[in-house]
Amino acid sequence: MATILITGANRGIGLEMARRYSARGDEVIAVCRKSSKELDVPGIRTIEGIDVTSTESVTRLVQELQGKIIDCLVNNAGILDRNNLGSLDWESMERQYRVNALGPLLVTDALRSNLTQGSRVFIITSRMGSIDDNTSGGSYGYRMSKAAVNMAGKSLSVDLEKAGIAVFLLHPGWVSTEMTGHTGISVQDSVGGLIERMDALDISQTGTFWHQEGYELPW
Repeated sequence: MATILITGANRGIGLEMARRYSARGDEVIAVCRKSSKELDVPGIRTIEGIDVTSTESVTRLVQELQGKIIDCLVNNAGILDRNNLGSLDWESMERQYRVNALGPLLVTDALRSNLTQGSRVFIITSRMGSIDDNTSGGSYGYRMSKAAVNMAGKSLSVDLEKAGIAVFLLHPGWVSTEMTGHTGISVQDSVGGLIERMDALDISQTGTFWHQEGYELPW
C-alpha cells in the first residue's frame, strides 16, 4: 500500500484519481480548497482549506501531515482561463501562473521532508505548454504557465535525483471537466492512462514529459 497525496482533489481528474487509488487499497490524502461530498469515502483523508499559492496555507498542510512519508505526490491543482490577442487579462494570466506554475513548486518544496528515497513527484501539466507542439497559438496565460511548470519540473528532477526522488510531467489529454467546458475525453479514460503511466515510470526516466496515452512529448 502506498501513500498518495493529490492536490486539487475535490473534482475532475484529482477526484477520479483519489477514487481509483483508494479503491485499489492505497492511502489517499486529498488536498483541496473546499471539499466535496464525493471525497467522503473510506480510505480518503481530506485536508481542505489549502491554497497551493499561499505559503501560509501550504505550511499548514505540512503541519497537518506531521512528517508523514509520501510515496507519490501528485501536483494536480490547476486553472484554465482564455487569454487571446485583443482580450488579454493580466490579472487572469498572473493568477494562472501562480496556480499552475508556482503552486506545484511551492508544494513540492514544502513537502520535501515528507519525501524519501523511492518517492515520486508527478506534475499534471499540459502539452499546451510544449513550445514544439504549439501550432495553434492563443491561450497565452495557460500556455505560458504550463511551459513554466514544465521547466520547474525538469529542475526539480535534477535537484531531487540525488535523494532518490523522481519527478515527472504528465499530460492528461483534453479532458471533459468543468475546467474545459465538458469537452474532450472522459475523466475515467484520462485517469486510467495517467495511473498506468505513473505505475510504470521509475527514477531512470526522471525529468521526462509524458502523454497519458503512453508516449513522450516534446518540450
